[in-house]
Amino acid sequence: MFDGQPLAVFQPFIDTATGRIAGVEALARLRDADGRLHSAGPLFSDPKTPPAALRRLDRAVREQALARFHQAPPDWFLSLNISPRWISRLRPEQPLPSLKQLQRSGIDPTRIVFEITELGGATLRLPRVVERYREAGARIAIDDFGAGYSQLDRVLALQPDILKLDMRLFQQAARGGPSSEVVKALAQMAEKTGCWIIAEGVETEAELDFALECGARYVQGYLFARPEQEFFDSAAFVQRFAQLRDHYVQQKLAERARLMNLRQQLGELMNSFKHWVEAGSPVSQLPLPHAAPWLLRIYQCDRHGTQLSANLERRDDSWHSDSRYIGHNWSWRPYFYQLLAEGWDERRLILSNTYRDATTNQYCLTAGQFIDNGKRLLLMDIDAAGL
Repeated sequence: MFDGQPLAVFQPFIDTATGRIAGVEALARLRDADGRLHSAGPLFSDPKTPPAALRRLDRAVREQALARFHQAPPDWFLSLNISPRWISRLRPEQPLPSLKQLQRSGIDPTRIVFEITELGGATLRLPRVVERYREAGARIAIDDFGAGYSQLDRVLALQPDILKLDMRLFQQAARGGPSSEVVKALAQMAEKTGCWIIAEGVETEAELDFALECGARYVQGYLFARPEQEFFDSAAFVQRFAQLRDHYVQQKLAERARLMNLRQQLGELMNSFKHWVEAGSPVSQLPLPHAAPWLLRIYQCDRHGTQLSANLERRDDSWHSDSRYIGHNWSWRPYFYQLLAEGWDERRLILSNTYRDATTNQYCLTAGQFIDNGKRLLLMDIDAAGL
């Protein structure tokens, strides 16, 4: 049925805390008559491939992987792909073929991760099957997390131990833009539900940096190793990973230094604007900071978040007044209650995290400080991209 001999190959997971290999994923390959290896992935995605033949291939590769895993270091885990399509063909409470294979292998089930692939499949039966995997001692991962809304349903239903970020979405997000914020939000959601994150498809240093920024527990990809028949030494990538991680840390330190410099500039700007506000001077006397082209606007609110003044927006090297937002209340915005919580007690300038402004669709930061003995708040919106 298949043009080639089924073969299990292994791609390592790198532990971001140590740089050591923590485990491997078993992947299916076919060896042709010339000895070359080809991915079996296209067969699994081809609807013309007979399901029975796919099941035989899947089980043959899993059998090989379990047999070979006896040669792996005892602290490694093995990730085995499980398709929900097979589950729909099982009778209720039928012995699970994957657990029977695991029992025959003699591998400790606590070293096994069953990785649920694909979006479709036996949605109703899947939670019970996952429960049986857990009862046996194995852990559960969900592959391609973020690829579709149904994955969120699956996370809630299965409560996995590990989430593997969808490779295409992850690689797109590593290049920046809106998808970057989506993936960071998914990673934060995973962290809050107690899941470890695996970033797969890490092929460049920029993608590794993004994986670290997302808090990935493990990384997997061609930047370190392609799938191979033989196991790497556990410490094979420690030195290279340490160099890349140190480079990432240095970048973050440089960002913090720029942020500290920005805070100093904002403090100086805030003082100049504060004198203008408290003196009640006209707009014509408001200083225009040519050294801060990223400044978008300034405005005032009361202690309850209600806007008291017009927006003074910087356009074409002059100030323009926009009174549309007088009376609007911003107390629900994260930057505002952060300012209320921290700024009043310490009387210092507070800088928000980056957010997307709902009105202008820009990525912004907001800086704020109490003035007039705490009766008012002076706020500055900053173009994050301009920084």
